[in-house]
Amino acid sequence: SHIYKKNRDMTKSWKGKTEQLLRVDDHDFTMRPAFGGPAIPVGVDVQVESLDSISEVDMDFTMTLYLRHYWKDERLSFPSTTNKSMTFDGRLVKKIWVPDVFFVHSKRSFIHDTTTDNIMLRVFPDGHVLYSMRITVTAMCNMDFSRFPLDSQTCSLELESYAYTDEDLMLYWKNGNESLKTDEKISLSQFLIQKFHTTSRLAFYSSTGWYNRLYINFTLRRHIFFFLLQTYFPATLMVMLSWVSFWIDHRAVPARVSLGITTVLTMSTIITGVNASMPRVSYIKAVDIYLWVSFVFVFLSVLEYAAVNYLTTVQERKERKLQERFPCTCGIPHSKTMMLDGNYSESDANSLAGYTRNQMVPEEEKQEKMVVHLAMSNESNSSRKRGPKGHVGLRIIQNSHAIDKYSRLIFPGTYIFFNLIYWSVFS
Repeated sequence: SHIYKKNRDMTKSWKGKTEQLLRVDDHDFTMRPAFGGPAIPVGVDVQVESLDSISEVDMDFTMTLYLRHYWKDERLSFPSTTNKSMTFDGRLVKKIWVPDVFFVHSKRSFIHDTTTDNIMLRVFPDGHVLYSMRITVTAMCNMDFSRFPLDSQTCSLELESYAYTDEDLMLYWKNGNESLKTDEKISLSQFLIQKFHTTSRLAFYSSTGWYNRLYINFTLRRHIFFFLLQTYFPATLMVMLSWVSFWIDHRAVPARVSLGITTVLTMSTIITGVNASMPRVSYIKAVDIYLWVSFVFVFLSVLEYAAVNYLTTVQERKERKLQERFPCTCGIPHSKTMMLDGNYSESDANSLAGYTRNQMVPEEEKQEKMVVHLAMSNESNSSRKRGPKGHVGLRIIQNSHAIDKYSRLIFPGTYIFFNLIYWSVFS
């Protein structure tokens, strides 16, 4: 109440209307100020309130900002002894001339209207005007994903007059680079905002002419930690898991095959998940190189076991043919030959030690059995007589193939070398 008593209500002392004070009805505000004369300068400054979202799929960004215009319209000048300005809301804007600035390459935009239209008009006695509004705009941003996710993106919000060329209206940044202000609290989940800056240039349209265009440029750098946890680290683990098969006995077919198929399918799932959240670009991204090279390593580990299994089978066939051609077991003292399929216990082997191979297995089942030489020396026979729990020495085919031995070194070494080159190039 004290404030109201100190500052008297001007609406009580002024008997006319605001339109009469500003002489709105005396002029035609459908035309720009100084119509027919030189271009009217319109200064612009922007305060960015928030950078709401960045969409890689749609290649756009959403920004909320305060857009302010400054110009002089002598038709709005009014007498004042205190030289104070008058402030109005959006209701007066519809009755006077305002710059027809629009956002180039915008997909959608709107002026906030809660609780009323977020528009402010401030008129000074000499005719200078400040026109401010709060806008949320979604604009296009051409992104280059060739280095994704180790990339930096530069996006621009472009302002331009829709109807007036540079001969009628001259848009300019009111205070140069100081015309752009940003809130210090602006942050994004996947990006680090590196820099905001302003530029301006002329834009030409073949049918209408030259226009002044203002640019709000900002540079974003993507946070890599999220993709390290969700993409790179799981892919690396899958490649390392595929190497485990090199240490598994090559005769354990179910173990090695299931491990290889599992890693291949997991890598396919990772690749599909990454591409599902990205636009379908026609060029190769950095993450595609890493994932597909990792997929090749996993796939080669499966082919490596196929080669080991094939060569082992060929070797066993040759040994079987040699045994059929030379059935004599000379040179193995006190040894007896038998056919086992891997399901016999030691007691079964002891009980069958006195039988020959032909007595135990029919001729048609020879190809399905594994030839094992049960070598029993005189000392081992006497030890079994003394203790029923004695160990039996088995001469089995070597459980590690030469290809597995080389793969244990070649695969990890090559993958480490690839990682060194990849991170040195893209980081």
